[in-house]
Amino acid sequence: MSAEIIGYVAATLSVTAFLPQAWKVIKTRETKELSTPMWILEICAFAMWIAYGVAKSALPIIIPNVICFILAGFILVMKLLPEKKRNKVADVLDPTVSTG
Repeated sequence: MSAEIIGYVAATLSVTAFLPQAWKVIKTRETKELSTPMWILEICAFAMWIAYGVAKSALPIIIPNVICFILAGFILVMKLLPEKKRNKVADVLDPTVSTG
């Protein structure tokens, strides 16, 4: 297996790893158990990976880290939003679990 294929598999797994948490936040509207410092550190790490990828002109590093940055940012924003606003955002993304 070439290094490039390993890189693409790793990038795909990294992006995919955030989807279950983002979806769970949307479905349950619950963020109490999420660690704010952890998500802040994740966002900082992704920002650094993006900067590194830009410095190296490496799209395979830039693209998955931009996607992960957006997903982690979404999760952090949902964590920090007041409950009513969080529910409104979640209702737009998944109206099947409306909270009213």
